[in-house]
Amino acid sequence: MPGTPPTRFVFLGPEGTFAEQALRTLPAAEQGTRTPARSVGEALEAVRAGDADAALVPLENSIGGAVGVTLDELAEGEPLVITREVILPVDFVLGARPGTQLPAVRTVAAHPQASTQCRGWLRAHLPDATVIDVLSNGAAAAGAATGEYDAAICAPVGASRHRLAVLADKIADHPDAVTRFALVARPGPPPPPTGDDVTSLAVYIAHDRVGALLSVLMELAVRGVNLTRIESRPTGEALGRYVFFLDCTGHLADVRLGEALRGLRRVCADVRFLGSYPRHRWSGITGEHPVPAPEGRSDADYANAAAWLARLRAGELS
Repeated sequence: MPGTPPTRFVFLGPEGTFAEQALRTLPAAEQGTRTPARSVGEALEAVRAGDADAALVPLENSIGGAVGVTLDELAEGEPLVITREVILPVDFVLGARPGTQLPAVRTVAAHPQASTQCRGWLRAHLPDATVIDVLSNGAAAAGAATGEYDAAICAPVGASRHRLAVLADKIADHPDAVTRFALVARPGPPPPPTGDDVTSLAVYIAHDRVGALLSVLMELAVRGVNLTRIESRPTGEALGRYVFFLDCTGHLADVRLGEALRGLRRVCADVRFLGSYPRHRWSGITGEHPVPAPEGRSDADYANAAAWLARLRAGELS
C-alpha cells in the first residue's frame, strides 16, 4: 500500500556485486529480503510485477558515464520512480583461481563499465588478454571461479565470496571513481522534500520544431532550476529520434520546479516523471551543497510575485 516501507528488495546480481554492497548501506534493505536478478531489466520487471517492493540498479559511473540499459528500462514500459540514490566508491581487483599467475591470463571477464574503468591497467599489464563482457562484476567472479575465464575484474567482496586469489588490487585507472545507484519502486507519493533534492525526468522533444531542445532548457533556466545532468538515448523509433534524461536540483513540491514541469509539459512531446528524492551526500565529494536559485527565482520570490499579482487583480495597487 502507498507509504509502506519496502521490505522486499531486488538488485543487479549475482551476489558479490557493487549493487549488493550499495543496497546493504540502506537500513531497510539490511532488515528485509535481498534477491539478486540476472539483469537490470529483470530487476525492474520484478518491481513492476509486484514480486519486489524496490530494485537497486546502477544509474551512472563517474568514469564510464550513464548505464544505458537502466535509462532505457526507465523510459519504457509501466512507469517506475526513483525513491533514493546511493553513491558508492568503486574499488576493482583482478581475481583468479588460486595458483594462477598473471602471465598465464589470456581471458578476463568484466562488466563493460568495469573494463572501461580499468582500461589503462589492462593495457599496461595484460595487453594480449581478451576482455569478455559479462552482465555483472559478480558474474565475472563466478565465471573465473568455475574456470570459464582465466581471471575477472570484480569487487573485493566478489573475489572473497568466490574464493579467488587477488592477482592485483586497486586496478582502476581513476582511484576516486564512484558509481551512482538508484532505488526504484512503483509510482507513489515521493519522499518529502529535504531542501537538498534531485528530480529526474525523461523528456521527449518535438523533433519537427526548430529549437525544441533549447525551449526545454529555457523552461528550467528562467526559473533558476539547476540542470545537473543531461543524457540522450535513442528512442528506437527512427534514426535521430532521442529521449533526453534530465537531473535537476529541487523537488516536485517546490514552486519553481513545479512551474518548470508545467512549462515542459507544454513544450515537449511527452515528459515522464522519474522521481524526486534526497540527494546522496558523502564525504568523498568536497564542497558539495545545494545550488541556490538566482536572484528573483527562489520559491519565496515566486510566492511574493504571486501575492503581488493577486493584489493587483483585487484592485489593490499599493
